[in-house]
Amino acid sequence: MGMLQEFKEFAVKGNVVDLAVGVIIGGAFGKIVSSFIEDVITPLILTPALEAANLSKIEDLTIFGGVKYGMFMSAVINFLIIAFVLFLMIKAINKLKKEKPAEEAAPAGPTQEELLTQIRDLLKKQN
Repeated sequence: MGMLQEFKEFAVKGNVVDLAVGVIIGGAFGKIVSSFIEDVITPLILTPALEAANLSKIEDLTIFGGVKYGMFMSAVINFLIIAFVLFLMIKAINKLKKEKPAEEAAPAGPTQEELLTQIRDLLKKQN
């Protein structure tokens, strides 16, 4: 039972669950970005250039008879869009985070010399 209990504790740790959620969301986000590239960016921006090259998709671009640099260009465009969207998301999240107010400085207590002076004065009063 000890190993089963250890596995259970490991599997439900916050970090493992957070990682699983991140992977799932990342996969879904990848599909969104792919659709954005293929369904929005390509038709709006790249279609005129692709039509001039007699192509239907950027992935079909080739050079020297077989080197598919269009696939590379598509991957670069995907990366740039993902990076930009993540930048915007993180910027928005940082704005939403409430800045913690700076801790007020603790009231300064008496210095060591002042304490010693007070002790001396109290001892003089007692004598």
